[in-house]
Amino acid sequence: MTATNLTPAQGNQPAAPSARELLLNRIQKDIPIVQRPYAVLAQEVGLSEQEALSILREVKVEGVLRQVSAIFDTRTLGYQSSLVAAVHDAEQLDAGAEIVSQHPGVSHNYRRNHDFNLWYTIAVPPESDLEAHVQRLHELSGAKLTRLMPTLHLYKIGVEFDMTGREAWNAKSKPQYTSAQRNIGYVVTDTDKRFVVEFQKDLPITEEPYAAACAALGMTIAEVAAHAEKMKAAGALRRVSAVFKHQSAGFTFNAMGVWAVPQDQVAEIGQAMASFKAVSHCYLRPTYPEWPYTIFTMVHGRSKEEAFGKIQAINDEVAPFEYDILYSTREYKKVRLEFYKPEFYAWEQAQHLTPQTAAQL
Repeated sequence: MTATNLTPAQGNQPAAPSARELLLNRIQKDIPIVQRPYAVLAQEVGLSEQEALSILREVKVEGVLRQVSAIFDTRTLGYQSSLVAAVHDAEQLDAGAEIVSQHPGVSHNYRRNHDFNLWYTIAVPPESDLEAHVQRLHELSGAKLTRLMPTLHLYKIGVEFDMTGREAWNAKSKPQYTSAQRNIGYVVTDTDKRFVVEFQKDLPITEEPYAAACAALGMTIAEVAAHAEKMKAAGALRRVSAVFKHQSAGFTFNAMGVWAVPQDQVAEIGQAMASFKAVSHCYLRPTYPEWPYTIFTMVHGRSKEEAFGKIQAINDEVAPFEYDILYSTREYKKVRLEFYKPEFYAWEQAQHLTPQTAAQL
């Protein structure tokens, strides 16, 4: 496999993408906050509003479309978050993973093909102690070793699946969101919190999907749009967009490329890796004696060959370093993180967690 690998249509002149394919690509970007947003998107791709709504309702029923909602930046909202890698005995892994998945702040939890066989993401609100929560999960789940792998620098985050099946594995695009857009220390207002609570919900596929949120907030659509722009400028709101279930959308295989990039090259190489459209996440993370990898890149493919080919394309073009590929062998949990949920505080209270209970992992 090389960086010039294309889709299965390689060598043939591909047909022009259909309006349906263009719509499904488009709604993964930024859905405008206007009274009838789907009418705007439909016009962009050559459909009527009703045709666009029909397609979106259809893919929702099929399970391809997970939800339409706002995507917020955890760190700008003051939440502490981290990727966590843990080592479990094989016979105890499923039971340990179930305990981890019960934590309301855990949004993703996977078994992967590595000695670090359990990987999960966790987020806690500003007043909570992230390390204390991870330490308690380490103890409750029976992990042999747990390592915090927080983001030291965000080179890219933004999932965009190519629904046309025609893009080259080494296609490039500008990252949707990077560390430069984050605003650590941003003061979250009560209006921000109310906005988050309403816009993290699954928006309906209707002519006026924002109507219920406007009513709950007591704002006009123009006022809601203005507040959204304020939160975008602060880095708290990334966008409103569709989120696909990647397996149902045909992207059945994910690959996490982890790279031993020397520290004096991570900035240059991280930005180069982030330019690959196939890369949905690109982070700088800490190393440990048993973990030499500095940069993480996530890609998805319709097959193992495609996902590995995308990693190979990165290696060929910009990253001639030692690397490994980790992939999911079981998905224990995958949900959108919900902010300001009472279930989180109930779990924390039940575990008697205070800042003083943190221990060195």
